[in-house]
This record gives sequence, structure tokens and C-alpha cells, in this order.
Amino acid sequence: MTRAPAPASVSPGHGGLDGTTARRRYVTVSFLFWLPIGMSIATGVLLFTERGMGLAAIAGFYAVHSLTAAAMELPTGGLSDVIGRRPVLAIAGLLNLTAFTLIGLGAAGWAIALGMGLMGFARALSSGPAEAWYVDTVHAHAGPDADLRTGLARGSSATSAALALGTLLGGGLPWLLGFAPGVGEWLAGATGGLVIPLSVPALLGALVEGVFVLYVLSALPEPTRPRTTLRRVVGGVPAAVAAGLRLGARDALIRRVLLTASAAGAALAAVELLTPGRAAALMGAAESGALVFAGLACAGFLASAFGSQLAPLVARFTGSGERAVLASLGLVTLGLALLGLTTHTTSPLATTVAVTGYGLVYLGLGAAGPNENDLLHRRVDASGRATALSVQSLSLQLVAAGAGLGAGALPPGPLPWLLAATAVLAGALLWVRRAAPANAPATPGAARSPVVAPVPAGPPLDTAPQEAHPHARPT
Repeated sequence: MTRAPAPASVSPGHGGLDGTTARRRYVTVSFLFWLPIGMSIATGVLLFTERGMGLAAIAGFYAVHSLTAAAMELPTGGLSDVIGRRPVLAIAGLLNLTAFTLIGLGAAGWAIALGMGLMGFARALSSGPAEAWYVDTVHAHAGPDADLRTGLARGSSATSAALALGTLLGGGLPWLLGFAPGVGEWLAGATGGLVIPLSVPALLGALVEGVFVLYVLSALPEPTRPRTTLRRVVGGVPAAVAAGLRLGARDALIRRVLLTASAAGAALAAVELLTPGRAAALMGAAESGALVFAGLACAGFLASAFGSQLAPLVARFTGSGERAVLASLGLVTLGLALLGLTTHTTSPLATTVAVTGYGLVYLGLGAAGPNENDLLHRRVDASGRATALSVQSLSLQLVAAGAGLGAGALPPGPLPWLLAATAVLAGALLWVRRAAPANAPATPGAARSPVVAPVPAGPPLDTAPQEAHPHARPT
């Protein structure tokens, strides 16, 4: 039997890593990148409030993050194919290190806004290279037909676990520091008011980002890439953007993946915007509600991690990755419906049903993600992978932003939840029918190859895969 050749765009030079080692390093990178972001979830709004910022200003800070990430998704989507996966990840880590330092120490609005903008830029840079490195390394070692779903599932699980642990650490550290008499006053006095207990998680996150950068530089070998210039990189950006926008039009399956990401964005916008208020209403106070929400968010991330681990099993049980996505999105729809039907009461039964619905949302999203990306990676090669995933992430971010504004404008009650459930149901129905298979070669008996999304001629642009973790939005 003739061994399948590695893709032409992936040359030997991954340090001789086998699939198991590559998977382990990919999981580690995913965990280290998302742990600091998880630490910022529980304390972000409270920290900005403590710095004297109003709700309008805080909403503006998060808008800066989201808009920066969305604006830079496609322009940076092709960068790692030009200068390498490792340098782009290291740059993302350095940007996050700077962002968390500004957020932890910044007392002025401009410093916080700059930090949030840098974090959004880092999010756009980091959304593909790690997954691209893993897929390229596995393909170089075992060929294009190697199993990807297991590694993608474990990477997604590591992301969710990092967010869960980070949420607990970020919410717990200021609370623990409050037990030590005078610690908060000592921190503020020794630093001129720059460091307070609520800023400790962000500063600790900056230290973790330093570890992330060192690990990326030492543990992710990759082939030497042709020398290029800044002019060639910048000049190729419009071609990469155009190629990304054409992906959905050229392949029905990729179009389904992009529309499914949009539906996931609508679901997450409803959950992230409406759940904190429900937690506060349940507990009767904002402070205790915030603590409950931190615990609930942690449970949601763990459910997402569990769902990602179940992704290969769901695909085997349902018979295909496409049916697995359909079943997973069905769970998300059910969860949103349960949350919508329990909005008008806080009885123990209704609360139990709502918590169950919350868990189903994240469980379903976790199970759907690896199966969607496995299908996506089999439709594009290394030269189009990051662009495809950049478009996927862009679809999620833009729809989430719009859906969040819409949900906030609707009257409180079941309507926002049910509209989100309808959007996810529409995304699920896209997978009822099987997508057309990849085009078979014209020569009889020729080996079947995956469809490659064409990229316009010109300088190579980073089209490596973009890690799409819809449950990991830092808002």
C-alpha cells in the first residue's frame, strides 16, 4: 500500500513530532492561552466599576474588544501562513500580556480601552495558528487522512477547562484576599492605588501569558518558511479577505459551518447578556448574584469541555459528523427553550429546569464544535485553513454582537431566549440533509482528495485554521 503523501504546502520540519506529542502540545497551548481570559471573566465588570467607570463606559470597553477582534479577523487570518504559526502565537501572547497589565493597573479610561483593544487584537491573531500547527503537524506525520477529531476535541476541552478554572480563580482570589485584614489597603497604599484585590487576577493573568509565550517558542517546531517582506504581507491581505468571503459561496458544507457559527453566536449572546441578571434576581443582590454567576459560568465551561470530549462518540453514535452537529444543536435549542420558559418564576423547580437548560446549551455547543471543524478541515487544505476559520470566527462574533444588542432592546421575559432558540434551530435544520461529497477526481480509480478552497494568486497569506471556541468569548 502506498502511503498518502503529505500536502504540498506542508514541508517536513515539525521536529519529527508524532500525532500524540503534537496533540499534547496543542492541548497545553490551548489551556495556557485561555486560562488568563477565564480569570478576567468574574472580575472584569466589578474591577472597572471599582475604578469609577459607569455602565456606559464599561459597555464601550467591551465593544472596543469585540469590534477590534471582528475587524482584524480576516486581515490577520493569513498572517501565520507567511511568517509561521509560532511567531503569530507569540505575538498574540505578548499583546495579551500587555493588555492584562493595562487592565490590572489602569485607572484611566483610555488605558482600559487600550487594554481591551489589544486583547481583541490578540484574539484575532490567536484564533487559528495553534489549531493550524496541530493539523499541519499531524498531516505531515500521518498524511491527510489522519484522525483530527480527537485532537480537536481535546483542544476544545482544554480551552473550556481553562476558562472554568480561570473563572474560579478570578472570582476567588479577591474574595480570599478580603479575609486577610488590611491586605487590600496595603496593596493600594504600596502601589499608589494601582493594585487592588480586584486587579490581582488580571496581573496574575499577565504572568501566565509570559509562560504561554515561552512555551510556544520552545515547544512548537515548524518548517522554515520562504523569506518575505512586510510589503508582500500587507499587499496580500486584500486577496486573503476576498478568498475568505468566497469560501461559503463555493462550498455548501463550508456555508453550513459558517451559518452554524452565526447561530451559536446568537445563543451565546443571549446566555451571556441575560444570565447574570437572572442570577442577581434569584439571589436578591448583585454581589451574591455575581458569585452565583461565576459558579454557573464555571459549570457551563465544564459542560462544554465534557461535550467536546463526547464529540467523537456522538459522531460514531449518530453515524456521521454532520448528524452529530444536528444532534448537538438540538440540545442547544432545547436548553434555550427551557431557559425561556422559566423566566417568570424563581421557584426551586423552575430554577432547576433553568440550570439544566444552561448546561444543555454549553454541552451541545461543546459537542458540535469539534465535529464542525473536522468537517471543515477536510474541505480545505493548509493554504486555506486559517482563512476558513477566520471567517467562521468572524461570523460568530458579528452575529453575537448584533444579537446581544437586539436581546438588550427586547422586553424582559421569554422572547429573547426563544428567538435565540429559533436561530439555533434554523442552524440545526441545515444539517438534516447530507452535504454533497467532495468532488471526485475525473480519472477512474484515482485517489479521492479533499476539496481545496482556492486562494487567489499572489503572496502566500496566513490561512491556517482559526480556533473557533464560541463558548470562550471574554464578554
